[in-house]
Amino acid sequence: MRETRAFIERLPSTFRAVLGAGALVVAFGSTPAIAQELTGTLAKINESGTILVGHRETSIPFSWIDSDGGDPKGYSIDLCMKVVDKVKEVLEKPDLNVRFVPVTPQTRIPLLANGTIDIECGSTTNKLSRQEQVSYLPTTFITGTKLLVKKDSGIAQLEDLVGKRIALAQGTTNERVIKAMIEEQSLDIDVLNVADHAEGFLSLETDRVDAYSTDHILLFGLITRSNSPEDYEVVGDFLSYDPYAIMVRRNDADFQLLGTRVIADLFRTGEIKEIYAKWFEPFPTSDAVSEPPTDLLQASWRINAFPE
Repeated sequence: MRETRAFIERLPSTFRAVLGAGALVVAFGSTPAIAQELTGTLAKINESGTILVGHRETSIPFSWIDSDGGDPKGYSIDLCMKVVDKVKEVLEKPDLNVRFVPVTPQTRIPLLANGTIDIECGSTTNKLSRQEQVSYLPTTFITGTKLLVKKDSGIAQLEDLVGKRIALAQGTTNERVIKAMIEEQSLDIDVLNVADHAEGFLSLETDRVDAYSTDHILLFGLITRSNSPEDYEVVGDFLSYDPYAIMVRRNDADFQLLGTRVIADLFRTGEIKEIYAKWFEPFPTSDAVSEPPTDLLQASWRINAFPE
């Protein structure tokens, strides 16, 4: 170590300036490396002693809260908690406080951008337009827009809703897709804007609308919470392609890399299959509903199993 210091001190001052303080810290070990390296979200979490986890309240089986309360749970929550564990390890804070913050389709991006949450764990589609505001970890699920209707409705596709009403959650890709199709095809379909999936399903249950539309997997989740699940069905072709991913703040390469490393490791080791089976085979809210991983999803896991 003494020889290393002497070597660096003999270098021309301009070269030592290029090396910078970080190189001297590494060489001499006089200051903990982590204190020099923390940026963005990691620095925020380290300073506050708390990581703020955004979650959905009715996105079964990704992120939801039971009617009796408690912390959120689900597939996305489990994946996010793996990221939280890694943050604790990197910051050397095993007792790091974890605070759950509820979000909606309308609030999730603003709350992430302004620092109210540090990571969003729900059922969010990775879209290029959203990447102008946020960043994403690797894809964890693949779904698409479909329709939820009552079995005796006679509705099998969007065109069957002419002269009827559909509920759409504001701020979702499904809202954009359905409204675009209505406009492009000049369909006489009335739209009821709702805040979230729970309100959309309640609108269908109480006959305020004839259909509710969101990602097909979430529609199955809503059915499992119904008092009469046999009265409902998911119909129609896929009207969109929706790859889900965990959201993190934009322009925060260190935190995004940490999260990507965690998710890629789950894919590479195969642990993702165990986590997936826990929540989808069958759904935790109904043994009658099971959704094995599709070939497309399994291929996505393999593609995103980045090597270290």
